[in-house]
Amino acid sequence: MGDTQGGGPAPVIDTTVPQSARIWNFWLGGSDNYRVDRQAGEAFLRLSPGIAEIARASRAFLVRAVRHLAAEAGIRQFLDIGTGLPTALNTHEVAQSVQPAARVVYVDNDAMVLAHARALLVSRPGGTCGYVNADLHDPDAVLAGAAKTLDFSEPIGLILAGVVGHVVDYDEARAIVTRLLDALPPGSHLVLNDGTAVVDRDNRRAQDAYNRSGAVPYVLRTPAEIEGFFTGLEMVPPGFVSCPRWRPEDGREAEPLDQFGGVGRKVADG
Repeated sequence: MGDTQGGGPAPVIDTTVPQSARIWNFWLGGSDNYRVDRQAGEAFLRLSPGIAEIARASRAFLVRAVRHLAAEAGIRQFLDIGTGLPTALNTHEVAQSVQPAARVVYVDNDAMVLAHARALLVSRPGGTCGYVNADLHDPDAVLAGAAKTLDFSEPIGLILAGVVGHVVDYDEARAIVTRLLDALPPGSHLVLNDGTAVVDRDNRRAQDAYNRSGAVPYVLRTPAEIEGFFTGLEMVPPGFVSCPRWRPEDGREAEPLDQFGGVGRKVADG
């Protein structure tokens, strides 16, 4: 079962400018990308060879976090903003493998992601998937669209995986995350991770070059700045860490990468 919301005509796919979701798809070994994306992705790899590993670690963190919310925290509703292109183990697949009746809303405003919405919206029987064509910069539109599928009187897992860096101004980014969290009831959780350049300084040089390509810029922040998005939340152990170190499946402490995040629980309103 699926539902697509969002006003206005579908945006046109621009194949002349690289786009982050398509580049990440390339780094993850996918085929939903264009020559311009592969060129940008390869240029990034030449300056920062570890970026493909970072992309995989970010995705693995998302899978582990969603599984935790569905299996251990009892979350049955998910709002995944900045969905990106479909790949293996999408949020609804992970959540519904644990909670078959889970409701998942994906939010993005990229034309190619919209074109793939039908693939994203294949829910398991008993569950629900929705898609909202909206921009993170307009959290009220995101919330209004999501409310057509999700029950905002019950806890929701809010997912912002590698997307808040696209909000260049830090104060604005903080305000957007706060606005989204304010709309969620106690018991809701925030899953958030973003990129840094504290492990490999070449990551910043590569990101700066990417930002000059004409693509939508992405800001690398310090771990302390990213941790600031969790202000007021109760952190789920092991807390705020480099993503490979958040509950690794083999139980071993992994080497840190330039992708930091965590899972925080909203304990009260206000």
